[in-house]
Amino acid sequence: MPELPADLVDALRSLARRGRPLVALDFDGTLAPLQDDPAASRMVPAARAALERLAALDGDDAPVLALVSGRSVVELHELSAMPPGSSLVGSHGAERAHVREHGLEHDAVRLDDEQRARLADLGAAAQALADGRDGVWVESKPTAVVVHTRRAGPQVAGPAEQEALRLGDRLGSTVLHGKDVVEISVLETSKGRAVAALRDEVGARGVLYAGDDVTDEHAFEVLGDDDVTVKVGPGETVARFRVDDAEAVAAALDVLADASA
Repeated sequence: MPELPADLVDALRSLARRGRPLVALDFDGTLAPLQDDPAASRMVPAARAALERLAALDGDDAPVLALVSGRSVVELHELSAMPPGSSLVGSHGAERAHVREHGLEHDAVRLDDEQRARLADLGAAAQALADGRDGVWVESKPTAVVVHTRRAGPQVAGPAEQEALRLGDRLGSTVLHGKDVVEISVLETSKGRAVAALRDEVGARGVLYAGDDVTDEHAFEVLGDDDVTVKVGPGETVARFRVDDAEAVAAALDVLADASA
């Protein structure tokens, strides 16, 4: 198991002592190594074991688990197999669901007529910009359209992303530019809004948030000095701490489980 910075270990133990922490985590690049094929993403075994330890704790002071991802909640549920009682936040905050013993319980997402028409226009325009560009593909979500470029070479990916950003400026309400991806939503969403709402909803006394992408910076920004924010991997960040990879995230979750037991 990777060795963590001493100040991160201290912060995790302090979070556990306060009780009822919200453990909110990105999935891809945080719990699961990034894959060229998004359908191949799976949580590293050490992270799964640590999350199951945290989920087994009970009482008013027990941690509350959540994943906060750009994926749809259905796909996130299938790939992550989170323990019952966990919350899932998908599409960068536009979708919410709860993992129950017998499946997934969705919070309804409702679009008005104008939003539905704009989403249809976005889908058609995004597909048009992807056509003929090798390695560029389009994903449709209940509230958004996503242009993926991970499989494309840099000479193809760069222009495709710039065109997608211009499309978002024209038709989107929220445009999120992450690693090899541009997501255009017809709703005002962000991981920051989602984490703040979830923290208030569950009455958390502190938050552990870990993520690897530029979209996770929105979550880091809304959290306070007493919260534990962890950037996974390289890149500029406002997070308090940094770790290398999913195995290190798993080690951090183990520290929190030990201190919470």
